[in-house]
Amino acid sequence: MFTFAAGKIPDELFILIKFFNMKSSITKVCFLVCTLFMANCSANDPTKIIIITEFGEIELQLFEKTPLHRDNFIKLVKEGYYDGTLFHRVIKNFMIQGGDPNSKNATPGARLGVGGPDYTVPAEFVPEYIHKRGALAAARQGDHVNPLKASSGSQFYIVQGKVFNEEEIEQVELQIGQGIARQMYTQFLEEEQEAMRRAGQTVDPVAAHDRASERASAFLAENPYRMSDEDRRIYKTVGGAPHLDGEYTVFGEVIRGMDVIDKITEMEVDDAYRPNVDVRIRRMRTR
Repeated sequence: MFTFAAGKIPDELFILIKFFNMKSSITKVCFLVCTLFMANCSANDPTKIIIITEFGEIELQLFEKTPLHRDNFIKLVKEGYYDGTLFHRVIKNFMIQGGDPNSKNATPGARLGVGGPDYTVPAEFVPEYIHKRGALAAARQGDHVNPLKASSGSQFYIVQGKVFNEEEIEQVELQIGQGIARQMYTQFLEEEQEAMRRAGQTVDPVAAHDRASERASAFLAENPYRMSDEDRRIYKTVGGAPHLDGEYTVFGEVIRGMDVIDKITEMEVDDAYRPNVDVRIRRMRTR
């Protein structure tokens, strides 16, 4: 036997009563479809994340094509990992960064930015996910210790960015192209050294370097980096941080609360870009 609070019929039972009182089969089918649709819409959407701060709320949409970053972020949010942490690095016209667990109880002026879980997340570069204003991306260690560009297990940043003109975009394209050439140089250097070994020669580091440099320069000349027309339009109108494209994984974007980010970037910071007054994430939750 089911017991109900006085004068209260559970919603599920109320729906069943309505269903069985309907005489038309077509009406029943339509009713069921609408009910299921409404239930689905009202369910929590774990790919939407809300960051609650003293300046207001920031709502994020996580992307489907970066499932490793999406699932890891959702897991940490549900565990309360980010609750009480700081936005420990804030650079106006660039980005705000958070996710360091060491920031929860950090003393004023303490250097932050190295904390996180004991794992990294493999890079997930998707060409359509760029560092436009409002992009959510994963922080990481530098290429010299992290050549595969694996992401921090927890640290993230949100792009504020700026609007670029054509000349600035061309400079960014040159910078990105040179970065690609450096990556190719590393590959070519290994190939040249291996070729010497296979030929039974002693590896000559100078000769290998010269040949790898020539090949990298030729590669860049034959394959100059050029931003797509759409990305160009976005950076010239919406703005962002295009020099980070292809270097850090973008796995979401702000869909509400950019004004909160703009307020945070107005904070005064120290020489490590930590706000002089703590900007704390009170809570993060799925929608």
